[in-house]
Amino acid sequence: MMHRPPLEEFALKETNPHLGGGKVSGDKLTSTYDLVEQMQYLYVRVVKAKDLPGKDVTGSCDPYVEVRLGNYLGKTRFFEKKSNPEWNQVFAFSKDRLQASVLEVTVKDKDVVKDDFIGKVLFDLNEIPKRVPPDSPLAPQWYRLEDRLGNKVKGELMLAVWMGTQADEAFPEAWHSDAAAVSGADGLANIRSKVYLSPKLWYLRVNVIEAQDLQPGDKGRYPEVFVMAILGNQALRTRISPVRGINPMWNEDLMFVAAEPFEEPLILSVEDRVAPNKDEVLGKCAIPLQYVDRRLDHKPVTSRWYNLGKHVIIEGEKKKETKFSSRIHMRICLEGGYHVLDESTHYSSDLRPTAKQLWKSKIGVLELGILNAHGLMPMKTKDGRGTTDAYCVAKYGQKWVRTRTISDSFAPKWNEQYTWEVFDPCTVITIGVFDNCHLHGGDKAGGAKDSKIGKVRIRLSTLETDRVYTHSYPLLVLHPNGVKKMGEIHLAVRFTCSSLLNMMHMYSHPLLPKMHYLHPLTISQLDSLRHQATQIVSMRLGRAEPPLRKEVVEYMLDVGSHMWSMRRSKANFFRIMNVLGALIAVGKWFDQICNWKNPITTVLIHILFIILVLYPELILPTIFLYLFLIGVWYYRWRPRHPPHMDTRLSHADSSHPDELDEEFDTFPTSRPSDIVRMRYDRLRSIAGRIQTVVGDLATQGERLQSLISWRDPRATALFVIFCLVAAIVLYVTPFQVVALLAGFYILRHPRFRHKLPSVPLNFFRRLPARTDSML
Repeated sequence: MMHRPPLEEFALKETNPHLGGGKVSGDKLTSTYDLVEQMQYLYVRVVKAKDLPGKDVTGSCDPYVEVRLGNYLGKTRFFEKKSNPEWNQVFAFSKDRLQASVLEVTVKDKDVVKDDFIGKVLFDLNEIPKRVPPDSPLAPQWYRLEDRLGNKVKGELMLAVWMGTQADEAFPEAWHSDAAAVSGADGLANIRSKVYLSPKLWYLRVNVIEAQDLQPGDKGRYPEVFVMAILGNQALRTRISPVRGINPMWNEDLMFVAAEPFEEPLILSVEDRVAPNKDEVLGKCAIPLQYVDRRLDHKPVTSRWYNLGKHVIIEGEKKKETKFSSRIHMRICLEGGYHVLDESTHYSSDLRPTAKQLWKSKIGVLELGILNAHGLMPMKTKDGRGTTDAYCVAKYGQKWVRTRTISDSFAPKWNEQYTWEVFDPCTVITIGVFDNCHLHGGDKAGGAKDSKIGKVRIRLSTLETDRVYTHSYPLLVLHPNGVKKMGEIHLAVRFTCSSLLNMMHMYSHPLLPKMHYLHPLTISQLDSLRHQATQIVSMRLGRAEPPLRKEVVEYMLDVGSHMWSMRRSKANFFRIMNVLGALIAVGKWFDQICNWKNPITTVLIHILFIILVLYPELILPTIFLYLFLIGVWYYRWRPRHPPHMDTRLSHADSSHPDELDEEFDTFPTSRPSDIVRMRYDRLRSIAGRIQTVVGDLATQGERLQSLISWRDPRATALFVIFCLVAAIVLYVTPFQVVALLAGFYILRHPRFRHKLPSVPLNFFRRLPARTDSML
């Protein structure tokens, strides 16, 4: 069953922008900033002033500088009582919005009633020099101040004025005329473009072995002892020790996520279950993570005894006993061989282990040009009219980037370019568009949240190398009243590969590091650890300046995407039907042959059948040759666009309002009756698991389909070449030999089996499925 093509409104559009000032021709690599349209800016760097005259009664001066171009006005900060101030601030005026032919730079003295005029410098825009990186920055010069009539006055101002593009080093730190309406230092910090790095995450394994010489409060009973471990906001506990008494044993593993720098210690408390809801603390210890062993594989770490301190209350004050009588035996280590999962597995942008020494060399470079957006919806009201202050966030690997905010525009132009190193082609870059609600001290105004406008996901393996993809992507968001297009974002993407051989070789490697296969973590462990990792990442990025807020990070990391929804389950069911549809079509075709619907085809099949029965050695080469020919045949219909969210595939445009109401319902449900709530939540959690299994089945089937669909050009090329080689090898090798070898290989002794997945399995797991296009 083939899906109808998506509605034109929700489809991807190929574009032909004027990239790099027209330097990008076809797929050629030219300059360093060539994936965006060049934007011209007038830059003014206000460095410092000297010998400014005092204007106040006291004879002192509180100077600041105004940079005015037409209606646009930028101001530096002011200094109290300083006649030789240093500002070193940059102002950028977009050439598209220039409304005057003269640039006016005025020095003023801040006053309570009216600011006094000290002097000014004028520049004719036609006389301003052009600067193109990699030219050296323009040296600032001293200019004598003039009064309003053009006469020289006391005081000098050091300035640099030039015309440049967004490739200029001054661009990210500059005050922009685009944001002239933004007020306050906080607001200005919130509009700048920034690069963020995710914190380095480790799995912390705490193996609690035993404790000795515990001192329970009640000596007359056997204590029921367990260990509570706390790291930041993560708390885990062991089971109650099966060995009752003052020397309990557990030998239990607890897993945490820890982030560098390690700010908080691991706190362990040994507790006694005195009554059903009452625990008595028998001893505590705090272990700083800086001194914990790190390991790259599963080699045993030396265990250590830790002293347990006990809190006693003396006259209502909490004091720590100095003597340590009880001890706890533990094995603690930071696991460097695992990749700490902090994003949805389907859309992983990084699969490297934590320890840097285990990283393989990079295979290429990903370049992203965030050009512009158009047709954005008004996201909030200001002065009685709808407005949007849009910015983009892109995430790949540990590097997050945020473009500057373009205020009050439904068609913002960013034209910013970013680069990432690529270590694995089977990864996904995510680009999200948000509305900035913190331009005017939004933090104080009722804790406003940045609203999501939509996101785009691009899987690198679906891109041809060295080709520049310029497409306009629809920004789709699911609301309780249905799917809504919030506008379109225009991107330019190029994936450059340093060695094609290295990249082809990657397809034989396991997706995740070795440790995930040799000593796997359980599904429930991975789920809780992923939750902790996303919490840590969003907390750390929320503390950056300007902050990348929790709602933004969670939307980018797909937090909550595993929740049950009738719409997703239905979509996954139809994905499976689509895959099975091909088998059903083959069955119908065979039925037609049996019924002699087309006598010529049936006679040809009879002849082929007789040949294959008489010469069974031709069966396998024929199948592989057919697959090779079909793969080559499909090459001319290979997809030319990157995949994008498909509303039909996601059943987003045909969902019943009640189903959407259920999808946007709170968890637990907001239904009034307690019984209904309990049953409803149980149904959703069970159905969520079924949904995942159904989705995974669909993914496997779609990977089979993608073998010859050229969705991943390199994988299909490898498979098609393999089919040709297999056809030739199987043709010259006697069938009986092949059958014997295959049989012996399948029935081989466990001693000859490797714990890591085989090369064909690794190759298969790396193939793209349609999960990327799921909304």
